[in-house]
Amino acid sequence: MNNILAYAGIIASIWIVLGIYIASRFYPNYSHSKQFCSELGAFGSPTQKLSPAINNYPLGALFVLFGYYLIITHQPHLPTVAIGVMVVIHGVCTWVCGFFPMDADAYTPSPSPSCKIHTWSGLIMLVSFIIAPLIVTFSSFYSIPLRYLSALCICGCLYFSYKLTKALELKSVPGLYQRLSYGFQILWLLIYSLFVVA
Repeated sequence: MNNILAYAGIIASIWIVLGIYIASRFYPNYSHSKQFCSELGAFGSPTQKLSPAINNYPLGALFVLFGYYLIITHQPHLPTVAIGVMVVIHGVCTWVCGFFPMDADAYTPSPSPSCKIHTWSGLIMLVSFIIAPLIVTFSSFYSIPLRYLSALCICGCLYFSYKLTKALELKSVPGLYQRLSYGFQILWLLIYSLFVVA
């Protein structure tokens, strides 16, 4: 069973790309560059029910299972256990983001309680997948190439997160920078998962 769980991180890395693409096909005129991924599941969207069903809920499960695998198989190694905890947190917050949709208007000055929960949960997701590769970067347990790649993914995530804040201010292409920012985090998960199963 543990051998199967080891591949959950790899599956999640592929699933998220396919899930967002599939959901977007049922959202007329959806823009991957101008709209957030979460707008697929926003209140009143054509894919409000579909998106969390094929994205948030199964992805959350995959994250939690992979994190659980890291925790139970590396108990003597505290840094890896901590990474496992971060992945579990990421998974739980993925569920929360699916259960509490964002508002239809991403720029609303008065977000609903559901949107506030969604936003805070998304922030925790961001932080959890910054802390996890940081642990790898500064842990001598891991190989030098993995540590450098982890550091690179952190830099990419932070850079595009900065670009995202600017795009939000300009109301230009926040969707593009959100995907690039989170893309670096998912790239890290894929790289780390491959290291784990190698």
